[in-house]
Amino acid sequence: MSVREQITQDVKTAMKAKDSLRVGTLRLIQTAIKDRDIAARAEDRCEGCEESEILSILQKLVKQREDSAQTYEDAGRLDLSEREREEAEIVRSYLPVPMNEAEIKAAARTVVDELDASGLKDMGKCMGALKTRFAGRMDFAKAGAEIKSLLGAHA
Repeated sequence: MSVREQITQDVKTAMKAKDSLRVGTLRLIQTAIKDRDIAARAEDRCEGCEESEILSILQKLVKQREDSAQTYEDAGRLDLSEREREEAEIVRSYLPVPMNEAEIKAAARTVVDELDASGLKDMGKCMGALKTRFAGRMDFAKAGAEIKSLLGAHA
């Protein structure tokens, strides 16, 4: 079952359970996905956005919730901060398990070897391959640093 289908099914379940926080958060996710679908159709992709784009949307929503929670916390609004963190956990439940440091290093090494990357000029190619393969699972900031160090060693 795709993430999109799972979210639709979970909205119905949450509505039956009268879980207003979950319903609201899932509807927020659906709205973000529909916005991306509209943008995809404008680019002549009639089927809408792909699974990797949905995972990217979910990551962005988690980050927004975490940032908002921190802002509320700094302002002394712990009630609102807690709600944002709860919403972030609901969104995070639809993301695949994130890769650990060792997995990121191994994946970076594999991509550099497969693409026969030899210098920093190949960094974009390597990052593109990682984003295609590991969307939603990888911290690309850490991966970028690892790719850079590997390519720097090749130079």
